[in-house]
Amino acid sequence: MKAKSLSFKIFKDLLTLRRPILTWLVYLLECSDGSFYAGITNRLEHRLQAHNTGQGARYTRSRRPVILLATQEHPDRSEASKAEARLKRLQRSEKLGFFKI
Repeated sequence: MKAKSLSFKIFKDLLTLRRPILTWLVYLLECSDGSFYAGITNRLEHRLQAHNTGQGARYTRSRRPVILLATQEHPDRSEASKAEARLKRLQRSEKLGFFKI
């Protein structure tokens, strides 16, 4: 029984090593009407393309093209979501400063 649980632990560790390490990003976009849009992603290029082709958030669909202004890395989705919430509570004039921490 002990050997079986040990081999399962080794197998589980190997799976963890094979998983790609994903960095989550909080990003800030400027829309064509001058407004800001904030979001999170772990695939920035894909997400930007989605926003600019109308496949992204409903808010950005009618405000294309969008321009990437800033990003901030976070170790996991939870931390990125918390940072995004903090960013969205800031006034417009403070949002770019959020990324210069």
